[in-house]
Amino acid sequence: MHQSSGRWRLGLALSLLTVFLWGILPIALKVVLQKLDVYTVIWFRFLISFVLLAVYLGIRGQLPKLRQLNANSGKLLAIATLMLAANYFFFMHGLALTSPANAEVIIQLATLLLGFGGLIVFQERYNLQQWLGVSVLTLGYILFFRAQLTNLITPSNTYIFGSALVVLGAVVWAIYALAQKQLLQSLSSANIMLVIYGGCALLFTPFAQIEKILTLSSFHLMILLFCGLNTLIAYGSFAESLEHWEASRVSAVLALAPIFTLISVEVTSLIAPNLIPPERLTILGLCGACLVVAGSVAIALKKSQ
Repeated sequence: MHQSSGRWRLGLALSLLTVFLWGILPIALKVVLQKLDVYTVIWFRFLISFVLLAVYLGIRGQLPKLRQLNANSGKLLAIATLMLAANYFFFMHGLALTSPANAEVIIQLATLLLGFGGLIVFQERYNLQQWLGVSVLTLGYILFFRAQLTNLITPSNTYIFGSALVVLGAVVWAIYALAQKQLLQSLSSANIMLVIYGGCALLFTPFAQIEKILTLSSFHLMILLFCGLNTLIAYGSFAESLEHWEASRVSAVLALAPIFTLISVEVTSLIAPNLIPPERLTILGLCGACLVVAGSVAIALKKSQ
């Protein structure tokens, strides 16, 4: 099994960068989905990430070589590619039916599943403080969801269906992340992501309506480019963080992403109220979000033994 390098400060920094980028991403995606369909947006994000990463690795002479792969690595790469493609599919469809903050909070189930996967698959360990953190984190989710279900800005059936899709996205993402961590035994994080980006781009090519991209305004085209760059940098940071820190600790930090989303939605709705409607959070919902933060900190900031 893959063992972390022990450079937990670097792992924490990379995890926080990932949190920030993933926190603001749902807002950009919600905007670009006003003009493009889900499949075209997903295809573009994977393609631009693949091309830029391939150019970077090519210049540095670090492109992956087939001899680096064994039979197990090939299977894990296939699993990781299919699971990440499924994650994008479910999350994007769910986001289209809910709000950015709702989708970002629900997708955090993935980080909880990744943490438990790290405990089971990689024999990582939680101490008492961290298990208390898990309990607080779980309570925070319950309070947040309860508040949202009684204060919806979309029809309840639409919200529930969209939420169910995001939950499915969380499950497949956790499988992807565990496969990604194990692949670090045979490939660098950049090489892994290059193969996954290329594979996912190929999977969505038959469904993409590429000609629609040419009709975008300069504003929506810039947002689409940002989504592509966000994918490249955020997943690169996430993959590298797994090299230096335990999956359970990384997953705890990633649970902070909804807080960045909530802040970003409020700022965006103040600056451009016609672009993104403000979230209608109650006191109960805010309390739930605070508990999510507290639980995440309790899990993540306990130094590795």
